[in-house]
Amino acid sequence: MKRHRKAEVKRKTKETEVLLKLDLDGSGKHAIQTGIPFFDHMLSLLVYHGRMDLSLKAKGDIGVDGHHTVEDVGICMGDGIRKALGEAKGIWRYGLGLIPMDETLAAVTLDLSMRPCLVYNMKLKRSKIGTFDLELVEEFLRALANHARMTLHINLLYGRNSHHMVESVFKGLGRAIREAVSLDERAKGIPSTKGVL
Repeated sequence: MKRHRKAEVKRKTKETEVLLKLDLDGSGKHAIQTGIPFFDHMLSLLVYHGRMDLSLKAKGDIGVDGHHTVEDVGICMGDGIRKALGEAKGIWRYGLGLIPMDETLAAVTLDLSMRPCLVYNMKLKRSKIGTFDLELVEEFLRALANHARMTLHINLLYGRNSHHMVESVFKGLGRAIREAVSLDERAKGIPSTKGVL
């Protein structure tokens, strides 16, 4: 019988309001509205390739810039993943997404270790795609790693086109999360020799 590890996260600040519903055992269905089209597109790739279902509505001070909205969505997604995992019994724990996108190759590796850490090795060729500030990719990933309490390594191996670079990272992140949260039939308990993550 298929499990559905679900979470709902609400976050409201003076700058943003986020409502997120996440199912780790979904099929990639998504309804995403952040007011930032490029970010919506990247999030849709993440959840599709992660086979998660995501409903996300975010309102923020995007008239100032997208920083608060992007960061708070990362916070809520991280909180949602951690909440949906519960005790994390029987999961694979580690995940890898090695994704080519035309001339680009990105490697995303993670450990759902309860030890938040982001290693970010990606030098983009541009500072913006449309109106989206590409510095916010790192801010999203840091917020996600901190709140999901994961060790996350982003390594862009090579590439020329900034859109392809970012897209390969978000697809790779989806694949890595999908693998890490998958259930291992042979592992019933906490996936650590310490007996606790």
